[in-house]
Amino acid sequence: MKIFTIGGSGLVGSRITDLLKEKKYEIDDLSLRNGVDITNPSSLDVIKNDTEHEVVLHLAAKADVEGCELDRTLGEKGAAFRINAGGTQNVAEACFVSKKKLLYISTDFVFDGKKELPYKYKENDTPNPVNWYAMTKYKGEEVVEKSGVDYAILRIAYPFRADEFPLKKDFVHAIMGRLTNNQPITAVTDHIMTPTFIDDIAFAIDVVINNNAQGIYHIVGSQSLTPYDAFMLMADHFGYNKSLISKTTREEFFKGKAPRPFNLSISNAKIEQLGVKMRSFEEGLTQI
Repeated sequence: MKIFTIGGSGLVGSRITDLLKEKKYEIDDLSLRNGVDITNPSSLDVIKNDTEHEVVLHLAAKADVEGCELDRTLGEKGAAFRINAGGTQNVAEACFVSKKKLLYISTDFVFDGKKELPYKYKENDTPNPVNWYAMTKYKGEEVVEKSGVDYAILRIAYPFRADEFPLKKDFVHAIMGRLTNNQPITAVTDHIMTPTFIDDIAFAIDVVINNNAQGIYHIVGSQSLTPYDAFMLMADHFGYNKSLISKTTREEFFKGKAPRPFNLSISNAKIEQLGVKMRSFEEGLTQI
């Protein structure tokens, strides 16, 4: 099967692309490097006029939370909205015209994080973004759902790789780098995240395609924990000095920064019904 990827050369997309190629997919990445700007509808004629590719995997986004928050005052004219919402609408329209299935990669940040522990967010819970990045990604979800295209919205959370990506470090490799160099780390104790091993995301995408799955799926890891607990597990696993890791609160750590959701404990039960086993954070660490 032939697939178009958009944003397939980044931290997440490049690993997914490599793994899908191993499963015999033919993948062509569309990006600014080859003249495709998703904020410009005419540059998506390559999708509209294509008859060979069956699926478009849309990973492109402005994902810098702080940078997106600076765009808030610009509204729809800012880069975050133009890429994450407007660009996604352009991609959806191109898929509709050419009758391609659209897989839209979204985020756990669409939730406000106010759900009481130990309850996890499910796909049918109502999003309520608390920062501009999340708002623009949720707008992207809405335009996909309303576009009339055959789609699956795939929400991911705190992705990390087995290997180190040269252009940008995921949070695991960033922390490993600091601990390796005996640099101190301050870790939040009252924020819940659900880290996701990227290899499992690629496997889930393959299953979604082969099952022609529709709707929204959480393709996230099977373990929700605080950053402090995650970093301590890393210290245990790799033999780092635990005394380098100190505790802080989210109120202190995120002071002056864009608002963050508190409880991002996310359920992956729906994707597991398709036979996808998403690894826990601890299981993912064994692959590094």
